[in-house]
Amino acid sequence: MTEVKLFSGTNSHELAEKISKHYGKKLGDLTISKFSDGEMSPSFNESVRGCTVFLIQSTNPTADNLLELCLMIDAAKRASAYKVCAVIPYYGYARQDRKDRPRVSIAAKLIANMLTSAGADRIMTCDLHAGQIQGFFDLPLDHLNGSAIFVPYLERLDLDNLIFAAPDVGGVARARSYAKHFEVEMVVCDKHRKRANEVASMQVIGDVEGKDVILVDDLVDTAGTLCKAAQIIMDKGANSVRAIVTHGVLSGKAYENIENSVLTELVITDTIPLKQQSSKIRVLSVADLFAKAIHAVTGNTSISALFI
Repeated sequence: MTEVKLFSGTNSHELAEKISKHYGKKLGDLTISKFSDGEMSPSFNESVRGCTVFLIQSTNPTADNLLELCLMIDAAKRASAYKVCAVIPYYGYARQDRKDRPRVSIAAKLIANMLTSAGADRIMTCDLHAGQIQGFFDLPLDHLNGSAIFVPYLERLDLDNLIFAAPDVGGVARARSYAKHFEVEMVVCDKHRKRANEVASMQVIGDVEGKDVILVDDLVDTAGTLCKAAQIIMDKGANSVRAIVTHGVLSGKAYENIENSVLTELVITDTIPLKQQSSKIRVLSVADLFAKAIHAVTGNTSISALFI
């Protein structure tokens, strides 16, 4: 057994503190220095030689968060760490996972190459935008599931007329897994986009009249799709609409859209730091989930017990 050390990047320090507390070990001493032009220079203020090092950093924009993680990985490898695991609660650029039109990049694959080239030996993340992104890596990847956080919360709500909804066709499998667990029905919101972050039209496939609807998604950005889906569902006669979304990107007019929507509440996790408070946003922590996964990895036990 090698010594385990946990370190945090700038972007995820609050979450990393919670993970380290649940894991039972203090965060390691790491300094991220910056030149006057913004160039970053991470340095470990304690030895990591022969250690299994976990570097905790979500890679949501700006791109500095991703570059900082790569520099941390490189610094750990050059300091003779035994193994380096990049703990990425939110894997940025995952929406660009294929060529959906000519002459575009596959950014999710590029990021995988960057992390591998930087020297990562293992990746740990949660609710990738598309499960097939795991295939972009030729190294072990632990893909945790947000259902371990959301299911207990939904069970406490004890809704009588529960039904799940996918906000788009791509989210059907995710919504179906929840519906199967709770043994209820599901519906689908079929949308058509003109361009990114802009929905041209949407319709609900299925019956939601008199139901308490739970919209399920992996991330919420401007919240335009989510709020439009909630409005259409309420117009179809639903009792209430909630949304459970793992990653709260929440850019642009997201907070305004959510406050002015018919959503009862939006439940997200702390994979991305919340920029501002909202009466309709509830944040659940993934810290315990990641701490248990790190224990499983370092103890060479299965992480499948963490899945629901």
